[in-house]
Amino acid sequence: MTDLEAMQLALEEARRAGEAGEVPIGAVIVREGEIVAYGQNRVLRDVDPTAHAELVAMRAAARELANYRLTDCVLYVTLEPCAMCAGAMTHARIARLVYAAADPKAGACGSVLEVLNHPRLNHQMQVEPGILAEESAELLRNFFRERR
Repeated sequence: MTDLEAMQLALEEARRAGEAGEVPIGAVIVREGEIVAYGQNRVLRDVDPTAHAELVAMRAAARELANYRLTDCVLYVTLEPCAMCAGAMTHARIARLVYAAADPKAGACGSVLEVLNHPRLNHQMQVEPGILAEESAELLRNFFRERR
């Protein structure tokens, strides 16, 4: 599975979240070229402030793999992770993060904060931004435009 294919699946998850009234953010976790888990924002539906797409996907992947360590996994997400999600990714030992759009308000992978790959942390991961960034940003813009 290519990065582009995985991000397209994450965008589908984001669309489904938007259709359910959630902020349209989606995530997919891939291990050895196979999808392990999907996630989408579920904050409103689950009445859970931690139910971000990344955490939903990581919880599902941990259950699927019967291990909270996701060391061989790649997380694809449509928006740059926040500090909470970046911290969880570090604890889960995600091998690689690929995200679409930067988040200039809450991004913790360089836009606002640099939580991932801090030199004092014991886990480092590859980070690749920008795949399908415009599509993800447009989905978010349209969602918030409709809400106003």
